[in-house]
Amino acid sequence: MALQDKYKELIDAANAAGVSGLQVNEQDGVLHIDGEAPSGAVKDQLWGIYGKIDPNFLTGDVVMNIDVATAVAGAKLKVTTDATNLNIRKGPGTDQPIVGKAAHNEIVSLISKQSDQWWLIRTDGGVEGYASTTYLTPVE
Repeated sequence: MALQDKYKELIDAANAAGVSGLQVNEQDGVLHIDGEAPSGAVKDQLWGIYGKIDPNFLTGDVVMNIDVATAVAGAKLKVTTDATNLNIRKGPGTDQPIVGKAAHNEIVSLISKQSDQWWLIRTDGGVEGYASTTYLTPVE
């Protein structure tokens, strides 16, 4: 039995739960499952399924490297520009008009992720718009 077949329930659950960047690769008799879970509850659910398939985690045929996303809706982000203010734009793109700015090292809130490059954020002052992810770091 191929490892992807043995752990099909786990892989399907990861897909269904919205694990981003999910990668499943078999190498040298070990199945590697990597990705980013949207919450700790999802990660716990996946470990529960793994434990059901291999109750004592003894077979050693899976390496599950699933991290929990720190940048989820409502998460706090730090503006990590070199020293200048971060432009907040009406839409996702440098061609969009600037609607406000966030100061260097300011903490803002994530509303949603438009893409890997642009996130919708809100400042404490209520300015809402899109900012480049290059200059946003999740606050632990």
